[in-house]
Amino acid sequence: MARQLWLLRHGDAEPYGTRPDAERRLTDRGVEQARAAGTALAALGVQPAIVYTSPRVRARETAEHACQALGVDPVEHGALAGGFDAREALELAASDADGDGRVLIVGHEPDFSQIVHDLTGARIDMKKGGIAGVRLEGGRGELIVLLRPRELLAIR
Repeated sequence: MARQLWLLRHGDAEPYGTRPDAERRLTDRGVEQARAAGTALAALGVQPAIVYTSPRVRARETAEHACQALGVDPVEHGALAGGFDAREALELAASDADGDGRVLIVGHEPDFSQIVHDLTGARIDMKKGGIAGVRLEGGRGELIVLLRPRELLAIR
C-alpha cells in the first residue's frame, strides 16, 4: 500500500517584529485557515494516523485547530521548526508502520516547497494555510493535490 504524506503550512501569523519569531501567533485569518484545512481534510476522507507539528507557536496553533476536525492530537517534533528536509519527511511518513499510511506534518516554508520538489520534482509555492498531498511508493513520490487556503474554504 502506498503511503501518503500531507503537508500543511501554518496559517497567517502576526507580523515579524511583533514578538520573537518562534512565539508569533496566528491571526484571526490564520485560525480560519487552520480550521478550514482540518475540515477540508476530513471532508476529503484524509484521516491521518499521526500529526506532527513544529513547536513554533503559529504552527502548533495551526495543528491544534486543524486537528479538531480530524479527531487526533498533534505531536510536537522539534526538527520541523526549520531546516526540515525530504529525508526527515520520509522518516516521519514511515512512522505509521501499523496504520493506514497517512501522516500529516504542520510546518514552514521554504522547507515544505523544497520537500515536495525533492520527493516529486514538482515546483510549488505553498501558501500560508495551504496543503500538499504526496503519494509515496517505492522511494518515489507523486504530488496528488495542492490546495490553497481559498480552495480549502470551499470544501465543506
